[in-house]
Amino acid sequence: MSYQVFARKYRPQTFEDVLGQDHVVRTLRNAIAQQRLAHAYLFVGPRGTGKTSTARIFAKALCCKDGPSIDFDPNDELCIEIAEGRCMDVLEIDGASNNGVEQVRELRDNVKYAPSRCRYKIYYIDEVHMLTTGAFNALLKTLEEPPEHVKFIFATTEPNKILPTIISRCQRFDLRRIPNAVIAKHLLHIAKLENVSLDEKAAYAIGKGAEGGMRDAQSMLDQLVAFCGGNITEQDVLDVFGFTSGEAVAQLARHILESNTVGALRAVYEQNEAGKELGRFLGDLIQHFRTLLVQQADPEAAAEDLSPEVAEEVIAQAQMANTEQLLRVVDGLADVDARMRWASNKRLHFELGVIASVQSLNEVSISDVIDALDSGSGEGLPRQAPRVQAAPAPLRRAAEPVKAAPVVKPQPVVREETPAPAVVRAPEPEPQPVAKAAPVVERAPAPVVEKAPEPAPAPPLVVAAKVKEDSPVGDPEELFGEDVFWSKFVTQVQVRRPLAVSWVQAATLLSITRNTIKVGFPPSESFARDSLMRPAQVSFLEGLAQEVTGKAMKFEFVLDPSLKAPVFAEIDLGLLNEPGTAAKPAEAPKVEAKAAAKVDAPKTAELDIPAAAPKPPEDFYNDALIQQAMVKFKARLVTAE
Repeated sequence: MSYQVFARKYRPQTFEDVLGQDHVVRTLRNAIAQQRLAHAYLFVGPRGTGKTSTARIFAKALCCKDGPSIDFDPNDELCIEIAEGRCMDVLEIDGASNNGVEQVRELRDNVKYAPSRCRYKIYYIDEVHMLTTGAFNALLKTLEEPPEHVKFIFATTEPNKILPTIISRCQRFDLRRIPNAVIAKHLLHIAKLENVSLDEKAAYAIGKGAEGGMRDAQSMLDQLVAFCGGNITEQDVLDVFGFTSGEAVAQLARHILESNTVGALRAVYEQNEAGKELGRFLGDLIQHFRTLLVQQADPEAAAEDLSPEVAEEVIAQAQMANTEQLLRVVDGLADVDARMRWASNKRLHFELGVIASVQSLNEVSISDVIDALDSGSGEGLPRQAPRVQAAPAPLRRAAEPVKAAPVVKPQPVVREETPAPAVVRAPEPEPQPVAKAAPVVERAPAPVVEKAPEPAPAPPLVVAAKVKEDSPVGDPEELFGEDVFWSKFVTQVQVRRPLAVSWVQAATLLSITRNTIKVGFPPSESFARDSLMRPAQVSFLEGLAQEVTGKAMKFEFVLDPSLKAPVFAEIDLGLLNEPGTAAKPAEAPKVEAKAAAKVDAPKTAELDIPAAAPKPPEDFYNDALIQQAMVKFKARLVTAE
């Protein structure tokens, strides 16, 4: 007998011999066992995945002796005729050469005749997508209602070219690409039967080059036996077919992840000098980064098509970058792959893509900035400019009217001696205006804060003596007032997470009921509410509230149209009422405050402030920069009262 290639010699003969298509084999076996046989089947899949072999095995099961039967004898005379294509009742038709209407009409006329030896008359049409539209239409009626003794089996690699009316009349089976590990194991089995020494790495290299096709892998093994004889190594596979080893691809990926640009460029140079195809090398590199992404999502699925050595390297490299960084690298390499298809200098584009991949790993993404802001570190990030405020104060309840913010009035302060002592307010029954003495700088103006009079003083941050602050019991309003609780809470936010304090200060405490703190925002501050509703911010606020109250608290953020937008202080530049009007000299205010270092020994300090602010020049209001600033920031000039 003449020589047979491995692809024909080791073609599957029974359902047990079909590899990598368990879902198809199980369905067909159950259909035969339960006598639930359809009249038409459609096998879809890439080349070399077993479409024709599965169709022949199915025909053997239907037409064997005492059939239909799952456990048929492949050495039976009728089964041998079907396997060799000599059976008169199992007709194999090539759709590429018999694609006209006349051939289909002839087939339709022969369908009515009963089989000669088998139980069924089976028509197997390979590459059925090559039939013309007229041929498909001529087959429709016969395919929908064929005689009971007729079965149709179609096979195609391009199901999108088949009419939907044909597909709807068939049971469709999608054959998948066979995993590399399955192909390598089967190749080692064939090599053992042929008395050939095949290295395991060489088997994995063949399976990788076959791209999921068992027939291609068997043909490559046949070619290697002719080239190498009885001993095949991985280097032989790489030399014959121009493949790149998995270790070389993994090494290049490691250079990129380690930002080793020199090592990555050297790896590309070595592969190019070795005569490797750079297009395939780039495709292998993209596939490797895809494997890293799969490893982060599903480690078991990532190791299916890898050799043990490469699998260990993949596990290590998957921890060197996050998912977003790997996606940026894959996107960049995919763009390079598209350019390399039509480029004459492929190495140039490959090297540029490698350099860009290294740079993309060192970039800071917007998600990194958001994570840094949520964590409250803010290191290396631009900080928000603080709003002009006299001091952090508790936000007012929704029922209270919104009062004007304090006005900052810059005035010159000239001192030659030591700076003025700090001024604080001693507890008194009557509300007293309080002013903070600014730190004195020699011959330099310093702002003096004037606070608008309030109807009642803020309650002191003191808890009742009968309740310990470190172990509070009950709701926050039972321990101290809601305003006091909110003031203390805002102060803690400003100390621990200053980047988020502006969002908290835009809120209004609405109510505290049991373990829920309801906070309202005016519609104009929806951004502040959305920022505080991030998981990281909510976790921080709830933890801080638990520290203040001593119990687990939950936050509820709502938009309340009845709330007014917060009024922030306007900076008074010491200007006049209107341009061109005369300035009125302002009397120097004398702020008298009482500071108590001890409760039983109060001391009073008096602070003298110089008189009015200097008069601006006549052309101040006509200055071009002042006019541009007013237009850009939509500002207006105000006069201090």
